[in-house]
Amino acid sequence: MNPRLLLAIYLAITLAPLGLSAFSGRPARSLWDELASGAGMLAYAIILAEFLLSGRFRSISRRIGMDVTMRFHQLFARSALVFALLHPFLYRAPSKPPYPWDTTRQLTLTDDLSAIASGVAAWLLLTPLVLQAIGRDRLDMRYEVWRLMHGLGAAAVAALLLHHTLAAGRYSADPVLAAVWIGLFAIALASLLSIYLVKPVLKRMRPWVVDSVRPVAARTWEVTLAPRGHGGLRYLAGQFAWLNIGHGPASLFENPFSISSAPAAGNRVAFIIKELGDFTRTVGRIRPGTPAYLDAPHGHLCVAGRDEPGIALIAGGVGIAPLLGILRQLRLDRDPRPTLLAYGNRVAEQIVCRDEIDDLARHHGTRVIHALQEPPPGWTGHSGMLDAAFFRDHLADPGMREWLFVICGPPAMMDAAETALIGLGVPARQIICERFRYD
Repeated sequence: MNPRLLLAIYLAITLAPLGLSAFSGRPARSLWDELASGAGMLAYAIILAEFLLSGRFRSISRRIGMDVTMRFHQLFARSALVFALLHPFLYRAPSKPPYPWDTTRQLTLTDDLSAIASGVAAWLLLTPLVLQAIGRDRLDMRYEVWRLMHGLGAAAVAALLLHHTLAAGRYSADPVLAAVWIGLFAIALASLLSIYLVKPVLKRMRPWVVDSVRPVAARTWEVTLAPRGHGGLRYLAGQFAWLNIGHGPASLFENPFSISSAPAAGNRVAFIIKELGDFTRTVGRIRPGTPAYLDAPHGHLCVAGRDEPGIALIAGGVGIAPLLGILRQLRLDRDPRPTLLAYGNRVAEQIVCRDEIDDLARHHGTRVIHALQEPPPGWTGHSGMLDAAFFRDHLADPGMREWLFVICGPPAMMDAAETALIGLGVPARQIICERFRYD
């Protein structure tokens, strides 16, 4: 889906209720009352549209990346919170029973406690829901628990606001606008159900099993899965999957990992996983034969279909995973374009698949530049980080400005790489990256 088309659809969804209310034919109220209603409608429309952004729909995220999709999700959620917080404080009309001659409630607000209570409950629930998402990394809470609470909380807010909108909303007395609200709520609910009900069923129909687990660097493993009873996964080198190992298909115990294997290598898929915490802490103890499930493929960190004259891959730490998959695919495709791999780590023991990378340099012609922050004695590679100075020293060749640059690694390194490359004259359209952290 074209990013501009995605934005147009999103704006159409969020602005449709406002447009319908403007042409409802009801007499206007004071400016403050109209602003209050508009803020409330915008908040609710954004909240309903948020379900689509968080639904892992590949048609939405494939073109612009899951990181951009989720960044939009975060920013719009915060905008919805601002509109929702302002909504009740902007009203100036009194809350009382309608006057006999004021059938359209031009002069008063409803005093129906049940209609107001659902809105107040949603208003009180929305603030901690958004704040909890903003500060998730600082919470002492497992990701799976947070995800369940976030999903249920969002569904509760949407349901409460539907009741409040239909029962208390002046413009929602229009049957067309009421039908739009119900339709948008149904779409949002269907999006949620697709994640928690439909996708588990589909995953159960296409199970996987752990084929091997091998160490590829210090506290880093490559886990290979084999399909069980089906032909495998169609994907592009550089994409990622939500991986669930050792749990049922409906389990919330799944996490995103980049695919490190090449599609042309066969029907097995591999993931490079570093021990960091929670599930990854025990990855080295996973036994072959353990059942697994995939929600895949996702992501746009791919070079397939790109025609730039060269490809530079910039990796930091375990960010090598999707780039290794790309290099493996390029080698199998006998792609003649020059390739460069700039790979940064803290110490040499963290270099993933070092023998294979050296072999790529010898037989595929990939130019490999290792960078270590703490190099051992006799180190002949680059000493230091993948920072602006590194890129000026190694990627400033004017001939490389037409290359494609693919970046994956820690957020600070990715930011530095993007800034440095643009400073060297590389157009932004030739730089692709994908983040799993968005703030």
